[in-house]
Amino acid sequence: MITNILWVALGGFFGAMSRYGVGLVIKKKYPSTFPFATLFVNLLGSFLLGLIMGAHTDTTLRLLLGTGFMGAFTTFSTFKLENIQLHAKGKIKIAVLYLAISYTCGILLAFLGIWLGSN
Repeated sequence: MITNILWVALGGFFGAMSRYGVGLVIKKKYPSTFPFATLFVNLLGSFLLGLIMGAHTDTTLRLLLGTGFMGAFTTFSTFKLENIQLHAKGKIKIAVLYLAISYTCGILLAFLGIWLGSN
């Protein structure tokens, strides 16, 4: 049990660091009111988690990469907060677009990852 917790913690550490780094790079390169950084990490994370699960990796790798790394790399709470902020600023069209792209593409990319991982 302790070993599993350590695998999740290790993956979470590197996932959070990666998410922070990717966010900084994207925000610097593409400054915008549209939350491209969160969209990118969440879509990439959906695909990669699907790939990990589709590949039927062993428990240790699923804990390290799936639960730990991808759990910290992707961010549902920031996604929701950004949508609330867009709505509060009256940017309804951007908020709806962000929601639509995130959910639709996220699910499609997860399915693609599962399919590619299992083949």
